[in-house]
Amino acid sequence: MKDALAGRFPAANLALAMVIAGTVGAFVTEAGLHPIAIVFWRCVFGSVFLGAWCLLRGYLPDRSLSASRLALAALGGVCMVLSWTAFFAGFAMTSIATTTIVYHVQPFLVVLIGVIFLGERISRDQIAWMLLAFLGVVLASGLVVTHGGADAGWALGIALTLGAALLYAIATILAKGLGQQRAEITVLCQTIVGVVMLAPFADITQHIPAASWGWLAGIGVLHTGIAYVLMNSAFPRLTTPVIGVLTFIYPVVAIIVDWAIYAHPLGPAQAAGMVLIALATLGVRLGWRFGRRRAILQPPTKPMKSSGAARPISSSQ
Repeated sequence: MKDALAGRFPAANLALAMVIAGTVGAFVTEAGLHPIAIVFWRCVFGSVFLGAWCLLRGYLPDRSLSASRLALAALGGVCMVLSWTAFFAGFAMTSIATTTIVYHVQPFLVVLIGVIFLGERISRDQIAWMLLAFLGVVLASGLVVTHGGADAGWALGIALTLGAALLYAIATILAKGLGQQRAEITVLCQTIVGVVMLAPFADITQHIPAASWGWLAGIGVLHTGIAYVLMNSAFPRLTTPVIGVLTFIYPVVAIIVDWAIYAHPLGPAQAAGMVLIALATLGVRLGWRFGRRRAILQPPTKPMKSSGAARPISSSQ
């Protein structure tokens, strides 16, 4: 019998996961703690949920885990934990909508890392879509138009968000080396790394208001546990076009939340940036071409390799 979270409707599962992911900015804001503390408790609650889930599903103990795989998963965990921390810090410095939109440049950073460091191939069409996406980031950042909040703090928030996207991209590349290891096991390794890594800096002895605990538990259980299980139950059973379209429920929900709860509507330039990033992402995922010929560019100093799809780590930021 299939479990309730896997379900028989993968598209609905992924859509629900994206809706949950889109609310993470509100949970972070309402928790009202320092980003390091929030990520620490996210890892605590996430580890408890994922550990219980993996035990109940029979994924643990995992005899395929080796010292090298654990080390690779731990390194990816360091990148992911730092990514979450920078991403959450961006919410307070800019806005939930802006941070979420700018963060969605990370798939293109994965491609760039693959080309520069792994010698993977890239087509001219992909380069064109990437340039369009980065133009979208410039517009979505709010730094190129007159904006009351576009000061030094806003610029720092954008920089932190781009850093978070880069760290996520690195974690995604590292996950490619884990082979067929279950994604739930990988994320459990990452959250455990986060607990150990952030414990000295999270000031766990500080008083946390009772109301904050619900938000912290929600980030760990909903955004790191349930949403992630829903996503990974859906990915193998959906086509790339469907995944590409449904993924954009995430930023749309974040925009609605930021507007409805915190009165932060998107400006015209930011909305245009969001559209450009969405079009560019779909263009790359669906293989849309600008012309008939598809010339392949190869880095001159790297051997040419076949480009492999990176396994998703966690889209639920």
